[in-house]
Amino acid sequence: MSLHPLVAQLLTPDRYAVIFAIKGVVAMALALFVSMALQLDRPYWALVAAVFLQIRPESGLVIEKALCLIVGSAVGGSFGILVLAFLTPYPLLALGCLTLWIGLNSAASSMVHNTNYIYAFAMAGMTAGLVVILVMADAGIANSQTVFAIAQARISEIATGAVCAMLVSQLLWPVTVKDGLRVNARKVINKTLTYLTLELEPGSSHEQRHQHADEILETLVMLNDDSSAVTYEGPEGAGRSRAANLLCNKVMSLLAVTQIMGRFHRNHGDLVSPAFSEVFRQMRRYFKEIAEADNYEEGYRLAHVLRRSLLEHRSSYRNESAIVTRLTKTALELVGDLVVVLRAYNALESRDQTLLKAPMLETHRDPLVGLINGFRTAMIFSIGAVIWIQTASSAALMMMIMPVVFSVMFARFSLAALNPILRRVLAGATVAIPLALIFGLGLLSRASGNFELLVLVLAGPYFLGLLALANRATLPYGLGFCVSFTIITQPSNSMTFDAGSAVNIALGLFVGISILYWVFKLITPPDSRFMQRRLLRSTARDLTAIDDHENPENWFNGRMGERLLRLANYDQSSESSDRYMTDLGFTGLNLGHVSIRLRKLIQDHRSPKVEALLKEWQQTLADTYLISAKGAVNPAFREVSAKLLRAIHAYREPDQKTIIIEGMFERLALTFERTAKTVAEATGQPKSSSVEHEGLA
Repeated sequence: MSLHPLVAQLLTPDRYAVIFAIKGVVAMALALFVSMALQLDRPYWALVAAVFLQIRPESGLVIEKALCLIVGSAVGGSFGILVLAFLTPYPLLALGCLTLWIGLNSAASSMVHNTNYIYAFAMAGMTAGLVVILVMADAGIANSQTVFAIAQARISEIATGAVCAMLVSQLLWPVTVKDGLRVNARKVINKTLTYLTLELEPGSSHEQRHQHADEILETLVMLNDDSSAVTYEGPEGAGRSRAANLLCNKVMSLLAVTQIMGRFHRNHGDLVSPAFSEVFRQMRRYFKEIAEADNYEEGYRLAHVLRRSLLEHRSSYRNESAIVTRLTKTALELVGDLVVVLRAYNALESRDQTLLKAPMLETHRDPLVGLINGFRTAMIFSIGAVIWIQTASSAALMMMIMPVVFSVMFARFSLAALNPILRRVLAGATVAIPLALIFGLGLLSRASGNFELLVLVLAGPYFLGLLALANRATLPYGLGFCVSFTIITQPSNSMTFDAGSAVNIALGLFVGISILYWVFKLITPPDSRFMQRRLLRSTARDLTAIDDHENPENWFNGRMGERLLRLANYDQSSESSDRYMTDLGFTGLNLGHVSIRLRKLIQDHRSPKVEALLKEWQQTLADTYLISAKGAVNPAFREVSAKLLRAIHAYREPDQKTIIIEGMFERLALTFERTAKTVAEATGQPKSSSVEHEGLA
């Protein structure tokens, strides 16, 4: 009988978890000591800040998160002062303004993917709420000096906890982001090579390919997020960040090109000549050998051997079709991108000044998602505010603060992932409540002002909570426990055992997190199919904007990274077996790369007429993409492609490049027809029909 993951983590922790928990206890002890030594009003907020910094404790990430907490707290405190300066006589207006501010911060947090930046928005909302609510709770002492003192105290407490945790992270068993980058980079390269092999393997299954593609996208986003934090790890950090960004970008290019190769041989095997079959065989062989290589040098050598082999093979072609010629060139481009990926991996350890810069993968920003998340968080705060106004209970104060922080932190998760996370946070808080009331306060009240006794009593519960925090699966339990235990016990210089107040705070936390859970259950984004259609429309818009960017390949890769992951997550949450929406996302990535390659091929064939037809062709490409995503065929695409090809031929005599362009157009037409058929079958539509050319909706 297997143990529950939480029980297993607490009873049989690994060495990393124990070291992590010890570092966390030391960080929290230091935060408490400094806060008490500085006579800060509420030292427990320093402990809360230190808890947040134990999530992903790598040095660079801790520095970045500490800065985000401090900046977010300063901005939130300043806003709280501003609200009270103008609206102190109008408490309902002040609460309304605060609700709007919290909603805006939650909406803004949905527009970023980096977790540390999300903490900045969470702190901006929380600190503003603390300043305004604490002043309004005791309006008799409200004056400019008091307001400023409260804001200064909250910012000082958060900053103290952040700085103490940052120092411990740097000095005690430091763990670097660089090491994690190397591990994730190696993982994503091996997964990509396996995926490349599967795409070219005749017997591979649709499920196998999608499983590897999902894992690649998840690891890429993790790698991309960590690339900003590695810049804080010494003078080499900036170079490693650029290498990680380039690696992510080029892996996206590999995925795009591999889709072209794999779909061609699976769906149009009659067009695969014996010579081109040999290309597939060589690529499969060398991809496996590169994945099995023990070091960078061997992998790099094998990639160059593969490239030379493909060049020699291409030179032996006789009377091959335009589409085979085009795809052989595509295979060479794929190997070229793989070489860059391997060099970028090596640059994570050894400086390489010859690598080109590449932007980070961008967050997909959907205003609808931001609006829903902002409204949801504002609703949670409003429910707590109404209860506070009606009851004047101190319990309601915590209902207005911590659930808002959790709401902002968790808003980026999909509904499928969110439900278990919230249940585990609530379970952690439920365990913390009796432990804090029975064990914590009874002992801590005797240790008021005595730091040594406070640490002795607190170390045990925090150690267990931090053990849970060390494992990704049990992290929500640890977070709910540590934060709730801290807020209920409220260790400080002048502690008293007030059972009534402690029970009120515990009740407020429990009810607040329960409200958070049910609001997230009741107010959800539209169904996954609707959101996926929005993602496809965004992709189509980007296809029409290819010409607006100096480096379109890097720009398009950056735009598509998280978009593909979201499409995959929506497919997984809907438990769809066909996964055709994810396939459509990869088709969009493929189309962007084909559009970029077309522009390189016609550099010597451009005329005013070609330029005009190229623009029309690009718009038709985007339109046809959306039409095929509905299960229909757009005959206008073949017509516009033929017109553009005639214009290219009219400007200059046909050559090898125009043969490749002809093959490209034919492959795209086949792709759209196959896509329309797949979607029609998956959605139960009648056989794909042609539709008139229509604009982007």
